[in-house]
Amino acid sequence: MSFRIPFVAFAGALALALPVHAATDWAAVGKALGKAGALQPGGVYRVGMPRSDLKVTLDGVSIKPALALGSWLAFRDMGDQAEVMGDLVLLQGEVNPVISALEAGGVQVTALHNHLLRSSPATMYMHVDGRGDAVRLAATLHAALARTRTPLGAGPPAKPEPIGLDTASLDRVIGAAGKPAGGVWQYSIARAEPVRAAGMTVPGAMGSAIGINFQSLGGGKAAATGDFVLTADEVNPVIRALRANKIEVTAIHNHMLDEEPRLFFLHFWGKGDAEALAQGLKAALHEVKVAGR
Repeated sequence: MSFRIPFVAFAGALALALPVHAATDWAAVGKALGKAGALQPGGVYRVGMPRSDLKVTLDGVSIKPALALGSWLAFRDMGDQAEVMGDLVLLQGEVNPVISALEAGGVQVTALHNHLLRSSPATMYMHVDGRGDAVRLAATLHAALARTRTPLGAGPPAKPEPIGLDTASLDRVIGAAGKPAGGVWQYSIARAEPVRAAGMTVPGAMGSAIGINFQSLGGGKAAATGDFVLTADEVNPVIRALRANKIEVTAIHNHMLDEEPRLFFLHFWGKGDAEALAQGLKAALHEVKVAGR
């Protein structure tokens, strides 16, 4: 007489025998990095590290860290390991010491470039990608950041800063809802199609969203900067729209290495009437496949 194990019982026994991936302890990640972050939609643990130690000026504008000096790192679980992606704002003398520390810990550098032109001091932007144990990745990144003067630790509670702009008007023109951050009005606009890398979707919080930032210069004027996330066929239409509205194109490059579809990140700089800048950026957005349109 044969004896058959019920399938349900067999499947349950198999599940018990397989190793279970424990959820990442994000508090431990923040401790290893030296700066706590916050969970974002999609299970992304994002840590902002504004370069408040730097005093950068451009075309007479004293740049707030939230406008163009915001280092960030974003972690997420990938099942049996974690991934981190991010963008580090660096002085030129910090670049190669940081690269050496990252390479020693197995974190990849995926891009190095400018975002701005004519800024003093000049800043560079290093994009990173690492996979493995989340706490180990955070420790490597801490070692790299220790080669810079990037402020870490909790710091005093941030005081709300006035935006000084007609944000309702900007929202109406841009066609999206902005948010305040460090005295800057920020937009994060998702592309229509999902961006994938390493077989997984890359959420906006990990760098796949279009970013547009406004900083008030008083009297209804503003400085605007950020980056458009573009497929190849969108690059030159966006360039033409920006230049037709007297907004500078300051860089075009990659941020990632293995994303699908292939993406180009186009950075811009504008200074003048805030609503006129918004109209120019709206014209550029019209050339991009954005979510909800």
